[in-house]
Amino acid sequence: MNEPLRPGAPIVPSALALTPLLLFLALFFGAGLYFTAHGDAMGFYQLHAPVAILPALALAAFIAWRRGIKPLETLLEGMGDHNVVLMCLIFLLAGGFVEVSKAIGAVDAIVALGVGNVHPALLLPALFVVAGFISMSLGTSMGTIAAVAPIALGVSDASGLDRALVLGAVIGGATFGDNLSVISDTAIVASRTQGCTMREKFRENLKLALPAALGTLVLLGFLGETAPVQTPDPVSPWLILPYLIVLGLAIAGVDVIIVLSLGLVVAGLFGVFFAEDFGFAAYTTHIWDGFESMVEITLLSLLVGGLGALMKAAGGLAWLAQVIGKFARGHRSRRAGEVSIAALSATTDVFTANNTVAILISGGLARDVAQQHGVPPARAASVLDIFACVTQGILPYGAQILLAASLSKVSPLQLVGNVHYSWLLGAVTIVAMLWPSRKLKAEEAVAAG
Repeated sequence: MNEPLRPGAPIVPSALALTPLLLFLALFFGAGLYFTAHGDAMGFYQLHAPVAILPALALAAFIAWRRGIKPLETLLEGMGDHNVVLMCLIFLLAGGFVEVSKAIGAVDAIVALGVGNVHPALLLPALFVVAGFISMSLGTSMGTIAAVAPIALGVSDASGLDRALVLGAVIGGATFGDNLSVISDTAIVASRTQGCTMREKFRENLKLALPAALGTLVLLGFLGETAPVQTPDPVSPWLILPYLIVLGLAIAGVDVIIVLSLGLVVAGLFGVFFAEDFGFAAYTTHIWDGFESMVEITLLSLLVGGLGALMKAAGGLAWLAQVIGKFARGHRSRRAGEVSIAALSATTDVFTANNTVAILISGGLARDVAQQHGVPPARAASVLDIFACVTQGILPYGAQILLAASLSKVSPLQLVGNVHYSWLLGAVTIVAMLWPSRKLKAEEAVAAG
């Protein structure tokens, strides 16, 4: 009964093979509900994902063993996958760059340059742009909100703007930048799981994110009445150059490992020349702090890689592919594929309250769906990332909303309605997926014929 399967033997579809994923989601989501019900504002982040996934790994290993699959070998193969290991290395370098950039005062430089000398009527659009640029540079919406929200609250108090409106602009800008950033963990995971380059994913994302951002800027320009506001003390504008160098190299198509490595070196050099009390010892300490900040997502990436390999070997992804095939009624429709990827990403994020985790879990299946329905890898990565970020940006129990709410003493539900960018991005992307363009019609006609 437990005789090992022969190499190359066909995979038998099995819904049972997906139960480890459901167990992981149940533990992670259930613990979040439990702690939240007991008054913990960050209840969904009390049970860390790398711990919650351990029982799921045990169940997946048992199911694989029952089907004649060597569980330990399969687990290690999944964890040691080239894309998974590369992802972990990128996470570590990105964490180091973020911490060093913060330490040298680069974030303060961007805020001072972005908010200074802005007309009162343009304060909300300016906050959106500043948050977007910082998030795109740092690759983290949480770090951006933590950095910009205190200043935004000061702007709100000085100008009379509603706090929920101001923080909604900041969260929206942070989502915009995180979704487009070439060093964001979500962008890294989405592009790697779908098999496209960062440059290809960025270009595809920009087609959808830019209209939503422009619409948000116009909308924010008409919202709220303000008075002049006192800007933060200015700092050296040279400190934003490490961000500009990283963005320029990444958009130019330079490998992300090289980009982050150069960014880390350049940020350290600028810290020596322009920051106070920043020496070699401080530089190495901040790099290590950045590595430590990425330990959880690095561990989770390795474990999810192993879980995905076990579920795939046991037939879980094959069963899902069958279900999606029935949903599409046998037609290889690109539109059906994109809608399926969007629904998969958004649903997973609702249960995990973490957009990176959602993409990690659904990335492998999304790639299979994309290949079956003729969705280009860059488009699949874009849709996967967009709907994880959109959902995360409007979840009342998501980390971004909870962080802003805790800083401002504003209800999370009140903030959700003011994150205009997330709502617009979701609407723009849905319209783009359903719009019957000539190119899409031609592709579907060829597939059907």
